[in-house]
Amino acid sequence: MRTIVLTIATVAMLLAGCASAPPQPADQAELQRQVMQTERAFAKTMADRDHAAFTTFLAEETVFFSGPHATLRGKQAVADAWKPYYAKPAAPFSWEPAEVEVLDSGTLALSTGPVYDAKGKIIATFNSIWRQEAPGVWRIVFDKGSDVCN
Repeated sequence: MRTIVLTIATVAMLLAGCASAPPQPADQAELQRQVMQTERAFAKTMADRDHAAFTTFLAEETVFFSGPHATLRGKQAVADAWKPYYAKPAAPFSWEPAEVEVLDSGTLALSTGPVYDAKGKIIATFNSIWRQEAPGVWRIVFDKGSDVCN
């Protein structure tokens, strides 16, 4: 009887191991495409003058570095601080992603690229960290710009 119980327990453990196979590695090319597309849509909110759409890309706990000594913490603080950029009919600046890298886990991504003034001159570089909050849904958790070296 004991042999039967041990055999059943062993088979159950083996079957349980098969049921919980390790997760498949993320498709890096697809994840990079998603983040690139998300960053472009985020930038389009500025071109479209759509502040409400801008806020949909912000994670609740987002952190934006705003100048050398200021940090904006939280979705509402960032949304409030950026609202004046959306107030006038013409966008004061624009940006576009140039590079995207995604962690092998598929949970975080870095996007970076140029920031342009209203006349199209490169004035800065942005660096944004995106977190995948649901399949295909990326929200920005960190954003920091840096001046362009002349």
